Amino acid sequence: MKDVFVVEAQLRTDTGKGASRRLRRTGLVPGIVYGAHQDPAMISLVHSDLVQHLDHEAFYSHILNLKIDGKSEQVILKDLQRHPAKPFVMHADFLRVSAKEKLKTQVPLHFVGEEVAPGAKAGGVVSHLLSDVEVSCLPGDLPEFIEVDISGLEMGGAVMLSELVLPKGVELPALGQDEPQDVQVVSIHAPHTGGDEEEGEEGEAGAEGVVEE
Repeated sequence: MKDVFVVEAQLRTDTGKGASRRLRRTGLVPGIVYGAHQDPAMISLVHSDLVQHLDHEAFYSHILNLKIDGKSEQVILKDLQRHPAKPFVMHADFLRVSAKEKLKTQVPLHFVGEEVAPGAKAGGVVSHLLSDVEVSCLPGDLPEFIEVDISGLEMGGAVMLSELVLPKGVELPALGQDEPQDVQVVSIHAPHTGGDEEEGEEGEAGAEGVVEE
């Protein structure tokens, strides 16, 4: 069963940098909710409550119940701005969702089978090249994550974006473009040794010497 997240918020009328600073000083986070053919609404949220929600991975790819002054709306977390040096959330954007309209959002990838993959057992290094992917689907079909099974991956092998097993009703926009952007999601390669790097450095030094002459 999916987790249910209820996010409490209040409407705010003050806008601008000064108003946002005042909110943050009182432990609140300025935010906005928009979409679903409705006017945007400026809101504020309790910082400590929001941070608790953010500790859950599913919060980032889940339909949320946003209660603004007691009135509920279905939303997803669209963007989050954090302080560059302090553990503070500076601003939060929420997108309203409609049960009949497809949405686009990022969904995390969960990798399984790494410990039994032939390439890993042979000493290969597993490289996770993507940690999440953008999906397109109706809100009711939104997965909390997409599983990537690499239990059969050999040394030198890779799983491509087009090879992901998607839940019913879920599409990858990157593959639906005129020029599909099919990229590697995860690969297993031989560990690097210092020899190649040293040889490359010597080669560069030699080349530089020729140029200098």
